[in-house]
Amino acid sequence: MSAYHPLTEQEAIDIASQIEEVFPRGARLSSREIGDGNLNLVFHITDGDSGRGLILKQALPYAKVVGESWPLTLDRARIESEALVIQQRLAPGLVPKVYRYDAELALTVMEDLSDHVIMRRGLMELGRYPRFANDISTFLANTLFYTSDLGMNQQQKKIQAGRFINPELCKITEDLIFDDPYTVSANNNYDEAIEDEAEALRTDSGLHLEVALLREKFLTQGQALLHGDLHTGSIFVTPESTKVIDPEFAYYGPMGYDIGAVIANLLLNAAGQSYWSKDQAARADYRAYLLETAQDVWTGFETKFRALWNEACVDRLAKTTAAYQDDYMRRLLQDTIGYAGAKMVRRIVGLAHVADIDKIGDAAVREAAQRASLRIGTALIKNNRRVASFGEVLNIAATAFK
Repeated sequence: MSAYHPLTEQEAIDIASQIEEVFPRGARLSSREIGDGNLNLVFHITDGDSGRGLILKQALPYAKVVGESWPLTLDRARIESEALVIQQRLAPGLVPKVYRYDAELALTVMEDLSDHVIMRRGLMELGRYPRFANDISTFLANTLFYTSDLGMNQQQKKIQAGRFINPELCKITEDLIFDDPYTVSANNNYDEAIEDEAEALRTDSGLHLEVALLREKFLTQGQALLHGDLHTGSIFVTPESTKVIDPEFAYYGPMGYDIGAVIANLLLNAAGQSYWSKDQAARADYRAYLLETAQDVWTGFETKFRALWNEACVDRLAKTTAAYQDDYMRRLLQDTIGYAGAKMVRRIVGLAHVADIDKIGDAAVREAAQRASLRIGTALIKNNRRVASFGEVLNIAATAFK
């Protein structure tokens, strides 16, 4: 294969045919370019006889949402592939298997998850996933603990952190989440009906202080290896399985950013239930399920993270100072809540939205969902440093939905 170029479907088939642990020689393979959003080419390769499949994901040298005027590094494909391998080792079965990484083509060949659904779509269709909270809290606890100074040799952590310097994709986060929504920016995108809400975001100095503090941590606090973009569009689910995908934004940052992203997306879907649920009773029931899931994610994470700390901490002082663990978890909860709020705000007024809200067909209902999301998001941001328990998140959400 020649030097980097965007693959054709036939080239994707030729590469997939070499993965003999999935496809037998001579298999009748076909390809469908399915895309994954804004940054990549994604090919779904299937065997017409066995029905088995593979996913080939190739990084593009620019952001599809903007075009070639927004160049991006192809090294993010390496970062994604290496992150998946680390996550598979630390949280077995909760990410797709990687079969091959081709640096020259910025290409990762990985497990086909066609028997799963994207969680965002599943929630919009009122799906229930009884394993999800347990699975995602395990993923978060294991991947964050064992890539932090608590769970790995601290010199080895520094070396590993150097492999995940991800400045271009971090720059996207720094701008789109922690800057653009709070100023006049060409990157912002929101309905005219909520111009008053956008103006309020631009003029609230108290909100700006909290966002600046969250941004400072994102820029400077390399606690653990993050997924970096852990929303419900980056999670495949069935009632019996959870698979986390797309860690191309992976870098060393504050743990609460990943946990908060999961919480934010559950709350955004809850805001959208004014449309997706058929009636008031169904809406109340499904929102209760979503809020319970959010609670279970945090509770499961905290329980498992503390257990790992007590059993496997490599830092003597951290392991023997009980008050330090309690203080650490308090700060981690507060970070989680602040980042959840920031993720909610950007999905309403920023460049990239969520289908949970944007696909609401009734303009008045969509506006109400947008306003509810912003009420929750800004309250989480402004109160994050005072929160003492996750129950306060549930109270803020319940108030916004009245």
